[in-house]
Amino acid sequence: MPWRIQIIVSAQSAFAIDLSDALLARARKGEEAALEIIYRRFERPIYTLALRMTGDPEEALEVLQNTMLRLIDKFSDFRGDSPFWGWLRQIAVNETLMRLRQRGRLLYTDELPEPESDPADDRLPPAAADGARLIRALDRLPQATRSVLWLYHGEGYTHPEIAAMLGRTVSFSKSQLARGLARLRTELGVAPTEVSHHA
Repeated sequence: MPWRIQIIVSAQSAFAIDLSDALLARARKGEEAALEIIYRRFERPIYTLALRMTGDPEEALEVLQNTMLRLIDKFSDFRGDSPFWGWLRQIAVNETLMRLRQRGRLLYTDELPEPESDPADDRLPPAAADGARLIRALDRLPQATRSVLWLYHGEGYTHPEIAAMLGRTVSFSKSQLARGLARLRTELGVAPTEVSHHA
């Protein structure tokens, strides 16, 4: 029996970088060398998240800068009951979403009924493995759809988490993901039920 091709972007976020308690303690005290280390380790994940969601390199740099300034300002709020990287990732997501809202670029289409789809259809199409093609296809998606896709596939957020961040329903998140994946399949020239005989 043929197997459905599965391409799943790792739910492991690029933010999943462990830092020592000693480094975090030094940074919390405002030590510049410790803050520089944190900046260097998280510079790429923050920039990538912002770039994928905004589609604009200049805005991504601004999000990076604002996220790091917010980190310095709010470091005392980090309680340590969850990984530091998750807390910082949430700051970056919030900064990006705030920027999109301020620019009027996080426009939503009307809520539609939750699409009926096979959970396997939530996977990215195999052609998405070609990074350059995927980036071009993502850039052609509406901002809200691209944001949902990136948060779900790139960062591993769940539909309830995405809905809460966007102030929308779980159904909205699922419908944006379904629409986005259908559009990506079209853009990448991939049939929705592409099959392979590999296990």
